[in-house]
Amino acid sequence: MVNNQNQPAVETHQLVKKFGSFAAVDNLNLRIEFGETYGMLGPNGSGKTTTIKILCGLLKITDGEAFVLGKKAGAPSIAPRIGYMPQETALYLDLTVHDNLRLFGEIYGMSKVDIEREEANLLRFIDLEEWRNAPISTLSGGMRHRVSLACSMLHNPELLFLDEPTVGVDPELRASFWDYFEALRKRGVTVIITTHYMDEAHHCSKVGLLRQGQLIAEGTPEEITKSAGATSLEDAFLTLARRGE
Repeated sequence: MVNNQNQPAVETHQLVKKFGSFAAVDNLNLRIEFGETYGMLGPNGSGKTTTIKILCGLLKITDGEAFVLGKKAGAPSIAPRIGYMPQETALYLDLTVHDNLRLFGEIYGMSKVDIEREEANLLRFIDLEEWRNAPISTLSGGMRHRVSLACSMLHNPELLFLDEPTVGVDPELRASFWDYFEALRKRGVTVIITTHYMDEAHHCSKVGLLRQGQLIAEGTPEEITKSAGATSLEDAFLTLARRGE
């Protein structure tokens, strides 16, 4: 599919998701262009994960609309074109790194040849070649995160959703992850990432600050900081959050 330059990678209109009477996402409007590294920033409970799950078709919408790659979120035709790395690594602990990648490749409908080629490329990319035949249960948390990232990328998706991929990992690994994401952007992959680490926003081409399910600011980190009259993005978030109270 050729990307229409007037068509965003992701778009939502007055998106609402309620659990009972609680609105986890509250009239959220997003427009994320192709080729962006878009960071959804906000504290725990701000609606980031819920939004990602809706866009991946894992949760039903309460109200409003959400479109991904020009189709309604959850449409079967977009599933092969997106990748999703959940916050909790969805790996089979008793299987090896290789077996997990092979399994995910088969789920994506890839041929054996394609799986082998992409597995070799990704193991070099995430620096886990020597751990190819190691059971996931023997790997550190950081290594498991890297395998989970590889599984989400195996089928070369156009659009990659990463939900808190750097949470709980050491600073060195966090830095290497952002190197991976920048490499993906240069390959033309649109990356949407959630995080509550404000300092990570500076790796993104555009960020959206979320609070209580609402978008309270959007732009480059520099634009948001300047508009709030703050000296840092964290201070900007606090200033903007108080304005909304």
